Amino acid sequence: MLIRVVRMTFEQKNVDDFLAVFNESKDRIRNFPGCQHLELLKDYNQPNIFSTYSIWDDETALDAYRHSELFEGVWAKTKALFSDKPMAFSSKKYIEV
Repeated sequence: MLIRVVRMTFEQKNVDDFLAVFNESKDRIRNFPGCQHLELLKDYNQPNIFSTYSIWDDETALDAYRHSELFEGVWAKTKALFSDKPMAFSSKKYIEV
């Protein structure tokens, strides 16, 4: 299992556009082969910062998505709305309490 978090900062004026992109693509991303879970998180104090939290079968599944036409289309629309460079990282569950 691979956990992927992508933190994105948007111009405040672009937040609604980003939400439209996410809402139009969320079901296709969630149903992409190998995607087990997808969430959109909103920063508690900064309303223009969002993070996606997704769980993938493995790195191969994530890479297949990242090289897909779906990702290319969604990412092209999303990155045009950023006000700062996104931060992305992959993790695996280590300890659960």
